[in-house]
Amino acid sequence: MSPADHKPLPPLAVLVLGLVIERPMHPYDMVQTAVARREDRLAPIRAGSLYHAVARLEAQGHIQIHDVVRDGNRPERTVYAITEQGRTAYRAAVTGMLGTAPAEYPQLFMALALAHDLPRERAAELLTARIESMKAEQRDLQGAHDHARAKGVPEMFFLDGGCRLATLATQIDWLTDLVHRLHTGQIGWLDDPGFETQWRMSKEEGFQYCAPRSEIPQSDVPQSDDDPSSTAYLTTEDIQ
Repeated sequence: MSPADHKPLPPLAVLVLGLVIERPMHPYDMVQTAVARREDRLAPIRAGSLYHAVARLEAQGHIQIHDVVRDGNRPERTVYAITEQGRTAYRAAVTGMLGTAPAEYPQLFMALALAHDLPRERAAELLTARIESMKAEQRDLQGAHDHARAKGVPEMFFLDGGCRLATLATQIDWLTDLVHRLHTGQIGWLDDPGFETQWRMSKEEGFQYCAPRSEIPQSDVPQSDDDPSSTAYLTTEDIQ
């Protein structure tokens, strides 16, 4: 394999390996099975991208042709099976994802970080709409969760759903409280009279974060003639 083949497998490739480790499959069956199990919540699943992932995995030696079948006048269907190399790669991928916490960049966090640049009422309006969408997803997930339990599906097969439900519940509660504080004025906002002049740090000066100096590694603290226990302001250059 080339050095590029040792890079971490993308989520869709891991999902494909997770399917063919169960039994040999045709790519169309992979799509149908993944969607039926709601695994399209784990990675974007489109026929074109999945076929590309299958071709890539075969080229890497992670899967191989198991059979070529024909059903009547339909085109031949190539069925793929996992290889021992593929099993090793799959387990390594799952191990890495489960045991490490790499930096992730959810859009919600970015949106919240920048929400102050919108008018207070507009931000509250958008957050309310988002909360409703999240509640709809919560109901959908809860229904699937309850259905799986009723069918006697072992919980180990839908741990992701349980974690997502818990995450959604926490986020919905937090965002609902934020909207309440926005409506009641319990949180300052950039469009409040005099707020920007009094409190906003100048982006042109590069100020992004502030923290007690004692909490910042000394190598990262800009030297100052002021009291060393005072608040230190970190610029984007300081934290890179």
